[in-house]
Amino acid sequence: MDRTRLDDALSATDADGYLIDASQDDANQLYLSGFTGPDPFLTLYADGRVHTLVSGLEYGRATAESDADVVERHADYGYTSGDTAERYDMYAAFVRDGGAESVLVPPRGPVGTADALRDRGIEVIVDDADLLTTVRAVKTDEEIEAIRDTQRANEAAMAAAEELLVHADVAGESVPVEAVDIADTTEGEPTVEAVEPGLLVHDGAVLTSERVKEVIELTLLGHGCALDETIVAGGSQAADPHDRGSGPLRANEPIVIDIFPRSKATKYHADMTRTFCVGEPSGELRERYELTEAALDAALDAVEPGNTGEDVHAAACEVYEDAGHPTFRTDPKTELGFIHSTGHGIGLDVHELPRLATGGGELEPGHVVTVEPGLYDPAVGGVRIEDLVVVTADGHENLTEFPVELVAR
Repeated sequence: MDRTRLDDALSATDADGYLIDASQDDANQLYLSGFTGPDPFLTLYADGRVHTLVSGLEYGRATAESDADVVERHADYGYTSGDTAERYDMYAAFVRDGGAESVLVPPRGPVGTADALRDRGIEVIVDDADLLTTVRAVKTDEEIEAIRDTQRANEAAMAAAEELLVHADVAGESVPVEAVDIADTTEGEPTVEAVEPGLLVHDGAVLTSERVKEVIELTLLGHGCALDETIVAGGSQAADPHDRGSGPLRANEPIVIDIFPRSKATKYHADMTRTFCVGEPSGELRERYELTEAALDAALDAVEPGNTGEDVHAAACEVYEDAGHPTFRTDPKTELGFIHSTGHGIGLDVHELPRLATGGGELEPGHVVTVEPGLYDPAVGGVRIEDLVVVTADGHENLTEFPVELVAR
């Protein structure tokens, strides 16, 4: 955690400290405390010090593993009964012991905790500006290395996915239809009643989105990372940017693979998208891919300190608009064309500040952002290419080493 930035942010407010009541699933809590507590706990930042209040069960681990300067347990306040009023009495005493009579709390913090502290004389100010998300948007060198490491794992998973596609046969072309096993090969996969010509086949069975996702997840586990879900969407499914994809994959169609894992050790995310085609892409698909690659290059060129997220988004939009494709910038209601922002920050959350979109603010050294233009049309499918970059003092560094190519090789 960058305490200097947090001190500067707090100094501009009337609060004595910043208080969070949440579990490790809240990225602000994890950032402030450095503790992976599965149940909600309190963390107070005041006078340049981190104070954490945990249960007796978590006390030993919090003392050893958290970033807190002071770790206290419920028993230190005589709280053992489970009584709600006594719990809130403990919370108020903990805040005062930390040197605070007024605290900022996140805009989505527990209402019960805020009201109870107010009832006990603690001034609670809702942090409408969500200062902590702004503070953690600028990454330290250590955080950037953590993201870089996760990105290497991400690229290993993407390579494993591409390997399946590279070694896939095509039903009715390189492998006879009658030679394909149509039975389920992975639990939960849909069966196909008949193997259609053009379906991708791997090891004698129809290759599905589910099978590719399984390989991605297993590869990530082997690299110390995991993810709740990923995107492997082919054909018309790829025309919806957040369609996770399901069922058989086909030759000569775009297959969008978007992987956004999280390191089990550091908790930092990475994010990358590639669009592949097995076989021969149509002229329209190839044209859209080349246009998206040009939009990616234009957006990357705009990533530098002093430019805004809106500048980066505009650079990508202009490439598409000049080629006659609609964007949200020209038509906010369009369902075709470039129908999302150009990117977002990444860190303890997979989506965080800054935004590369209309209204996106100024970029600073240490911001880590995705750059991911795309084109979408159900008649053609979807195309998206996404790199992960860090803003530097004089431009940016691309953390992504995976090649950009349409035809899986």
